[in-house]
Amino acid sequence: LVGSEVGVRNRSIAGLESTVTLFQLDFDSENLFVGDAGTTEQSRPSRRTGIEWTNHYAVTPWLALDADLTVTHARFADRDPAGSRIPAAPTAIAAAGFTLGEALGWFGTLRLRYFGPRPLIEDNSVRSKPTTLVNGRIGYNFDNGVTVQLDILNLLNVKASQIDYFYESRLRGEPAGWVADTHLHPVEPMAVGAAGMRLPAGSRSAKRAWVTVRSASSASQGVTA
Repeated sequence: LVGSEVGVRNRSIAGLESTVTLFQLDFDSENLFVGDAGTTEQSRPSRRTGIEWTNHYAVTPWLALDADLTVTHARFADRDPAGSRIPAAPTAIAAAGFTLGEALGWFGTLRLRYFGPRPLIEDNSVRSKPTTLVNGRIGYNFDNGVTVQLDILNLLNVKASQIDYFYESRLRGEPAGWVADTHLHPVEPMAVGAAGMRLPAGSRSAKRAWVTVRSASSASQGVTA
């Protein structure tokens, strides 16, 4: 792995810290997933170039906003008739959210994550769909160091794929032979978790109790689209 980056940070606006970074990564070989074996194998050399933009804005003592965006151009570095796209390498990843609250009292956060479409094979003829998830948290900080909070993962209970692969397989009842198709690991359904913790004075570690209740049973891996 050989990498380089250059960036600039701006704090000219009160409360806002914004950073732009240009980067380039060269890999001797890519690790690609092999579906029929269920493992990864070393593949062709590659290059990733891109830009990363991060922003954090403390609007008031009790409100903070943040937004991040990464755009990447990922390609195999050699020439091959199969194509130059790197399977599962996204072009765009974005995250944004806000945080409410101060050191004591009520607090809350809401976060959005966007994972853009990805090529699933080298010639880019098969692509995944984008995935957008929203997570939330609300809680209360007591003056004795105790914090209680409620987390909601996949707040909108979207049905999407966490990751996708394209390879040959055969399901029960299908004709003899192998069929090339998309296989995915679905996003976990909405889950609600409650936590209580205490941070003793002068300590950075907290004792935590955690209880999780899911809205539905988790879907199995390896679903065929």
